[in-house]
Amino acid sequence: MDPEATTSYLDYAYAASPNPDVKENILCVSYKSLLFPIFYATVFLIGVLGNLVLMTALHIKRRDRRLIDIFIINLAISDFIFLITLPLWVDKEASCGQWRTGSVLCKGSSYMISVNMHCTVFLLTCMSVDRYLAIMCPVLSRKFRKRECAYGLCASIWFLSCLLGLPTLLSRELIFINDKPYCAEKKATSTKLTWALMALIVTFFVPLVGIVTCYCCITRKLCTHYQQPGKHNKKLRKSIQVIFIVVAAFVISWLPFNTFKLLAIVSGLQQELSLSSAVLQLGMEVSGPFAFANSCVNPVIYYIFDNYIRRAIVHCLCPFLKQSDFGSSTETSDNHLTKVFFNFVYLEDLVRRRKRSVSKRHADVSAGVLET
Repeated sequence: MDPEATTSYLDYAYAASPNPDVKENILCVSYKSLLFPIFYATVFLIGVLGNLVLMTALHIKRRDRRLIDIFIINLAISDFIFLITLPLWVDKEASCGQWRTGSVLCKGSSYMISVNMHCTVFLLTCMSVDRYLAIMCPVLSRKFRKRECAYGLCASIWFLSCLLGLPTLLSRELIFINDKPYCAEKKATSTKLTWALMALIVTFFVPLVGIVTCYCCITRKLCTHYQQPGKHNKKLRKSIQVIFIVVAAFVISWLPFNTFKLLAIVSGLQQELSLSSAVLQLGMEVSGPFAFANSCVNPVIYYIFDNYIRRAIVHCLCPFLKQSDFGSSTETSDNHLTKVFFNFVYLEDLVRRRKRSVSKRHADVSAGVLET
């Protein structure tokens, strides 16, 4: 089969069909068949263990589970499902791109990766909106931030992600080049490239803008609140630090690969792949592992910056410890900020009502004086 009849930039799994005219060289042996397997194996071990412990800890605490924990546990499930496919990609990288585990696993693992990508982006978007409502609209959000809504959103996200992953399942296949098997896609048509471009914008770049916008608004609110007399800058710095790290981890993990993917699709539509395919392929190969690593860093972030989850994990790993040994409060920075801003908005509303009441009484008195 002609190597140009395959492409790799339409989905998360960037395994490409190498050019058979180019002999495997030292570059392949050094960073692809050695470094990538080590990196993926490390991501697999840390990610599987971390997400398994996180899911177990939140399951144990299901009676007093917070609203945001519903999104976190679904995110952990999505990452865990993806991570169990990583050994297949370790074998692929170790064999310089050859897929030696059959057609079914080629399709199945690629489909799981695609579902995980969409599920992660949508769940992070929902978590950002949830935090935005909790902090920016604490009074109004009490009508919408309910467990039933969270479960319904998660179910809808899984359903939508499974649908969006179907193109990968249908187009991914095992092909042979010089009698060597590769897991790749057939060359995309203009219609498929157009669809891929629209899907990428809607399922990644639009949610990315939404996530960044939500956290920028939250940061601005925090700055305004803690600039008031009597507020401590230390808490401000800690709150903004947590927000910055969450956003930075998401952007670093997903933005580089999807940017190269966007450029590759646009180049395909413009029929200029002959000049840019090598650069784009190298960019996706280098940035792809960062996207893979996102599935193992989430538990670490939550353990470090979420006191509630840290206590739940410690209790899960060391159940013999008493609650007093590692704290029993379930209040987190988000919960604390929600209460602070709820009280702040409530007091503002109360003062506003009193002013209107006083103004109304003054108006009634003035009207009475005029009538007399």
